[in-house]
Amino acid sequence: MIKHYLIIFFVSMVPLIELRGAVLWALGYDLDYVTSMVICCIGNMLPVPFIYFFARKVLLWGADKKYIGKFFRFCLEKGERGGQKLTAAAGRGGLFVALLLFVGIPLPGTGAWTGTLAASFLNMGIKSTVGAVSLGVILAGIIMSIGGTAAFSVIGI
Repeated sequence: MIKHYLIIFFVSMVPLIELRGAVLWALGYDLDYVTSMVICCIGNMLPVPFIYFFARKVLLWGADKKYIGKFFRFCLEKGERGGQKLTAAAGRGGLFVALLLFVGIPLPGTGAWTGTLAASFLNMGIKSTVGAVSLGVILAGIIMSIGGTAAFSVIGI
């Protein structure tokens, strides 16, 4: 049992998979819902301050390097595009809600990692970023729980 809780904790930290995949793992193994959600949310939020303060600097540093430059430029462009989408959708005043929804609606590439990177490009502030991303992660967890439960019941898991 502990093994599965550790797995969902670490899966929640993985870019692209994040909480969305970890919630499905927890549902598939019939883990306690509240405990799983808390563990998934903590795991998904743990990298956020590091992403906010360091990811952009590391990406800028590596963008012109021979072997890693292409990937780093891709990540920079993704963060910039995410920031532009948020600003276009909400203007500067509504960025908190836009970031919350960007992270909270479980679509590919819209999780805590991309949202935090976009917020760092927008100089949104760490408190606002953590607040919006936290609420977005909780929203994504609820949506994935409902969708996962429905899908698993349809296919008989």
